Amino acid sequence: MELTLKEVQHVAVLARLRLTPEEEKQFTEQLGRILQYMEKLGQLDTSQVEPFDHAATSANAFRDDIVSNTPNPAAILANAPAKEQTFFRVPKIIE
Repeated sequence: MELTLKEVQHVAVLARLRLTPEEEKQFTEQLGRILQYMEKLGQLDTSQVEPFDHAATSANAFRDDIVSNTPNPAAILANAPAKEQTFFRVPKIIE
């Protein structure tokens, strides 16, 4: 498939890109080569290849949800301007 300059200009308008004439020529050549390569890949026989749902074979990357540090109320409230038992004391804002 040969890509034309007009097609590159159309794609640039859709992508809201302002291209110089040199860039238009460069993109026409580069995108044309990419499309030629994709056509070449399309000619491969994939009838013996089983479909898969993901390219990477990775296990669950999440860690177990285990509490590793218990809260220390004294340390948490150490710099509090006002406290009551193990709570921050704040001014009343509702009348």
